Amino acid sequence: MFNTVEIKDVKNELGLLIKALRKQRGISQVEFAKSLDVSRTTIQNLEMGKNFTVDTILKVLKELDLLEQFNNEITIAKDQVVNTKSLY
Repeated sequence: MFNTVEIKDVKNELGLLIKALRKQRGISQVEFAKSLDVSRTTIQNLEMGKNFTVDTILKVLKELDLLEQFNNEITIAKDQVVNTKSLY
């Protein structure tokens, strides 16, 4: 009936994106983990869509040059909420 986005689905997609970008750059999980000052297990879990912290995901986005794009999307969403007048 209605397609709803589940958190686990977003986490899986995010993990797959990060894995694809890491591989595209020819970086191993160990190298990537060292560049972020996290463990290889953290990278492995992230790529499998398992639990990760906001700080970890922001470090990854910065390392993959996606942090600015992510921030822009957040800013746009925030501005839409702030600038929308209430009907009440």
